[in-house]
Amino acid sequence: MSLAPRALALAFLPLVAVSLVSPGSAEDRVVPASPAQLTLSYAPVVKRVAPSVVNVYAAKTVSNRNPLFEDPLFRRFFGGSDGPQVQRSLGSGVIVDPSGLVVTNHHVIEGADEVKVSLADKREIAAEVVLRDARSDLAVLRLKDSERFPSIELGDSDALQVGDVVLALGNPFAVGQTVTHGIVSAVARTQVGITDYQFFIQTDAAINPGNSGGALVDLNGRLVGINTAIYSRSGGSQGIGFAIPVNMVRVVIASAKGGGSVVRRPWLGAKLQAVTPEIADSLGLKRPAGALVASIINGSPAARAGLRTGDLITAVDTQPVEDPNAFDYRFATKPLGGQTQIAVLRGGRETKVTIALQSAPDAPREELVIQSRSPFLGAKVAKVSPALAEELKLDPATDGVVIVEIADGSIAQSLGFQRGDIVLNVNGTNILHTSDLERATKTQSPLWRISVSRNGQEMSVVFGG
Repeated sequence: MSLAPRALALAFLPLVAVSLVSPGSAEDRVVPASPAQLTLSYAPVVKRVAPSVVNVYAAKTVSNRNPLFEDPLFRRFFGGSDGPQVQRSLGSGVIVDPSGLVVTNHHVIEGADEVKVSLADKREIAAEVVLRDARSDLAVLRLKDSERFPSIELGDSDALQVGDVVLALGNPFAVGQTVTHGIVSAVARTQVGITDYQFFIQTDAAINPGNSGGALVDLNGRLVGINTAIYSRSGGSQGIGFAIPVNMVRVVIASAKGGGSVVRRPWLGAKLQAVTPEIADSLGLKRPAGALVASIINGSPAARAGLRTGDLITAVDTQPVEDPNAFDYRFATKPLGGQTQIAVLRGGRETKVTIALQSAPDAPREELVIQSRSPFLGAKVAKVSPALAEELKLDPATDGVVIVEIADGSIAQSLGFQRGDIVLNVNGTNILHTSDLERATKTQSPLWRISVSRNGQEMSVVFGG
C-alpha cells in the first residue's frame, strides 16, 4: 500500500433535464427509473466547469553537489559537472475568484522558484504564490494578468452524502484535461495520514498522478473538494481517492483574500485523545466515539470556557465528532472572532461549553539560525509558542526550543536532525531559550553531548567535535 500524493481534478456541471438536484435531503435523490435516463450526459456540467480548471507547472533549482567533484583528479578523468539542476512538477488547480486566484495543493508548488498556470484555452500565464498552508496541503496562487477569469462556484462539502455522484477533471499523466466520474464513497475519512487535518472525502472517481490540486464537483458544477491523494499499490487509480473538503478550502481562500500569508485558525488549547473500546466501557458508552480531553493549557480558550480534563467532546455545534481528527477539522473551519458551542459528556450527563474562536498566540518566538560550527549549523530554531506547538503537532504543554527549519546540505541535516525536534540539553546546559542554544554552540568542544525529544521520545547522542 502506498499513499502517493496525487490528486485529480473533478469537473462537472448539473445534469441537464435530470431530476437529480443539489445534495440536500434524502428525498431529493432519485434513482434512474429507466434505461433512457442512464443515457443522459454530463457534458453540460463539464462545459461549464472546465474553463476554471487549470494545469499548474512548478520548477525549482536544486544543487546536485557531489563531493567527488571536489577532487581535481576525479574531474580530469571522469569529467561531468555537479551544477544546479531544475526539478519540475505538474499538477492541477482551480480558479476560485475572477481576479485570478487559483487553489492547488501545497505539495505541487512546494519549494518552487517559478510557477506557471496553463488555462483550459491553452494560454500560459505566470503566477505568484500568495499563501502556502502545508498543514492542509493547500496553496493559493495569483495569476499575473489583469483580466477577469472564469471561476468556479464553491459548494458545501457538509451537504455531501455517501452515494452522491461526483465528477473529476484534471490533467493526469500530462495527457491533457480529462474528466472522470464516480460516487462519494465516504465523507469523513480521518485515518488517512496525508495532512495535519485528517478529514477527507473519499471517491471512486479515477484519480491519477498529475491530478493533484484539481476540482471535485457536485452535479450542480460546484466545487466540493480539492483532490489530493490516492490509495494505490501501482501508482495509478484503484478507485480509492481522497479530496480535501471545500469547507476547509474556504478558510484558506479567505485568508488569501484578506492579505494573509499564513492561515490563522481557532485555538482550543487542549490535548485530545481517541476513545478506545476500554475507555468507552468505563464511560458507559455504547461504542467508542468522540474526543477525550486529556489536558488543558492554563489561560487557553478551553480553560476560560470551563472545559475540564476527562470531558468527552461529542459535537461541534450541530456536527458530530467521531474522533480527535474530526474535532480538529470541525474546529479549524470555524471563522475567527466569534464563538462555537461544543457538546461534551461530563459525569454521564451532556452539557454545552461555549468556546471563543481566537488564534493561538505566537510570541515569544525568538527565531534564529545557528551559524557557529556545531552539530546544529544550518538549523533554524524557535522558542515554542502555542501557535508553533499547533503547527508542529506538539503536545500543547510543550516548552523550550524546537527546530523549525534545516538548510539543505547543512551539518544539521547530515547529522539527522529534523523539523520538530525539541532541543533539551547541549553539553550539560539545559536549553530553555534560543539564546541558550546559541551560546552553547559558540563554545567549541571535542565532543557534543546532545539530548533532544522527537515524537515524545527523548534521545541522547554524542558527536565528535
